[in-house]
Amino acid sequence: MSEREGRIEDWWPRLSIEGKHAILADPDAPLGDGVRAEIVELTGRAAPERLDRSDVDYVTTQIESVD
Repeated sequence: MSEREGRIEDWWPRLSIEGKHAILADPDAPLGDGVRAEIVELTGRAAPERLDRSDVDYVTTQIESVD
């Protein structure tokens, strides 16, 4: 992630359900234009082209059910 990109911790909780589903459909794929535009809108910073491994790990922890 470059210094100009928003951190996933800042945008994932506020990302739309549609955006989250688009990412979760294939977390290793490049992010779609709509998702990237939403990230820019939420953070005021550049959106990544794709998630790195630590971002995918973060997303995974956010969707696991809590006992």
